[in-house]
Amino acid sequence: MADLPTDRTNLEFPFITTGIDYAGPVMIANRKGRGCTLLKSYILICVCFAVKAVHLELVTDLSKEAFLAALARFTARRGKPRCIHADNSTTFVGGFNELNSFLSNNSDAIQSSMNEQGIDFKFIPPYSPHFGGLWESAVKSVKHHLRRTLGLAHLTYEEMTTCLIQIEAILNSRPLVPISSDPSDLSCLTPAHFLIGRPLLSVPHNVFDDNANISRLQRFQRVEALKQHFWRRFSNEYVCSLKQRSKWRSSRGQLQEGDLVLLKDASQPPLLWLMGRVTAIEPSSDGLARIVQVNTRKGLLRRAYQNLCLLPKN
Repeated sequence: MADLPTDRTNLEFPFITTGIDYAGPVMIANRKGRGCTLLKSYILICVCFAVKAVHLELVTDLSKEAFLAALARFTARRGKPRCIHADNSTTFVGGFNELNSFLSNNSDAIQSSMNEQGIDFKFIPPYSPHFGGLWESAVKSVKHHLRRTLGLAHLTYEEMTTCLIQIEAILNSRPLVPISSDPSDLSCLTPAHFLIGRPLLSVPHNVFDDNANISRLQRFQRVEALKQHFWRRFSNEYVCSLKQRSKWRSSRGQLQEGDLVLLKDASQPPLLWLMGRVTAIEPSSDGLARIVQVNTRKGLLRRAYQNLCLLPKN
């Protein structure tokens, strides 16, 4: 494996170097009520190379004008990037023929337009999607859960934009590393800290379970129900991705007192991750610890290792 690119290892302002990709299609309604027409739309995903922050834009069609308009909205809110990396058009196959045609027909025009704005636009090599693994993982996080979340809910452009921005907040609230080594400090660094200087929080709402009938809810409640459903799926699978397990016959390190850990808790509201500090370790009969006591905002909890995720230490 090669070393990470310099843009991935140097801490800079968010979105100075950005990777972009399209996800979709997703269907939106042209108006509210019965008899509406469903229109095909796409999601433009922008990922910061330095802090892995995510920005989502809803695009109504695959035209050069729609892409440049979405990029203008992104630049107005996040600042002008210095360099943009994108997939090569030949990496899109099968069901992505529309994307393939879009990039093939407009790549030169887009590249020249970026050069006029002082933005370096780079394509990865053909047939090498692993070169864009950073934004491909973001596409997976959005598309995998969003496709299962939307179901038969036909949202308008405004409702879909609201839903995407809330999903963007969920992705940017994920824990990265501890902020300090203070045992009483339960805070962690998130991509949101680099964007707004503090963690993202959500306004309290009524809780909608997965069995709620979306069609019977009011339209503003549908968006909230979809956001909560996305949060439950993403937070659960994000914790599982941090806690990958395989067979082993020797210890690969133990938790230590004072370590900041992320606890697996399905009852947490959106954008609120349950963090804790290890206060005591309970060794088993073989001398190895598999249970610890964790100090959280809910008090002192006793948890097994498989329900804890150790954040990378500074």
